[in-house]
Amino acid sequence: GLIGGALVPLLTAGGHTVVRLARAESARGGIRWNPTAGEIDPAALEGFDAVVHLAGESVARRWTAAQKSRILDSRVRGTRLLAETLATLNAPPKTFLCASAVGFYGAAGDEPCDERSPSGSGFLAEVCRAWEGAADAARSAGIRTVHARFGVVLSPAGGALAKMLPPFRFGVGGRLGSGKQWMSWIALDDAVGALHHLLMSGAAEGPVNVVAPHAVMNAEFTRVLGRVLGRPTIFPVPAAAARLAFGEMADEMLLGGRRVVPQRLQAAEYRFRYPDLESALRHVLGRT
Repeated sequence: GLIGGALVPLLTAGGHTVVRLARAESARGGIRWNPTAGEIDPAALEGFDAVVHLAGESVARRWTAAQKSRILDSRVRGTRLLAETLATLNAPPKTFLCASAVGFYGAAGDEPCDERSPSGSGFLAEVCRAWEGAADAARSAGIRTVHARFGVVLSPAGGALAKMLPPFRFGVGGRLGSGKQWMSWIALDDAVGALHHLLMSGAAEGPVNVVAPHAVMNAEFTRVLGRVLGRPTIFPVPAAAARLAFGEMADEMLLGGRRVVPQRLQAAEYRFRYPDLESALRHVLGRT
């Protein structure tokens, strides 16, 4: 995926050996597993320093009942299989680092959310609670378990920004709905840098918000992206149109926001490379 694809070369360039978990039909030297069938070779996981689990079905599409089931199952089954297997090892890893998301907090409005904030309501919050709870076996076995609650990861190679760029580059981009919903974002370099810091420092466990220090409202994100691209942003997407196109997903991901604070990441002394939105967008889009 987007984050794993950037994390692997960072780790290998630092002299670490990375072995991938892969489906049985495409393992190619990695460790074979099939989370849907509950299949993995425990012996192959012995002796690693850390296990990083970032897999999951995309949430960036219309949520049918079948799609929602795939989103939930892809996260819970894989996490539970790994956690329960790691808990049985003779030489378990010191760290189990799992992806999660700021959707844990639901549509929290203007209230800042840090890792002590309660979970919200909605499908994404339900998924994140189950996702994080699926790692309980590893935590109970004494493995340092970290839940990286990602915000919107900025990269033109994938994720939300990649989908935004075509209309914005053609000058037909604009705010979503009222534009007052908060966007908690992080540059890809910082998302990967934060994971590296969490792996190497051992300074945190449990939930960690992987977001930049300064969330922005969607209207501000729109203005800054237009300025970086040198394009107008005068074509708003009405809330009704977003709901018509994406249904429930629009309310939770596009029109509902959360203002998330990286309290534990900052307490762990991670130094952000791109703490403000404009510098982050200029970097990832090559507009420096």
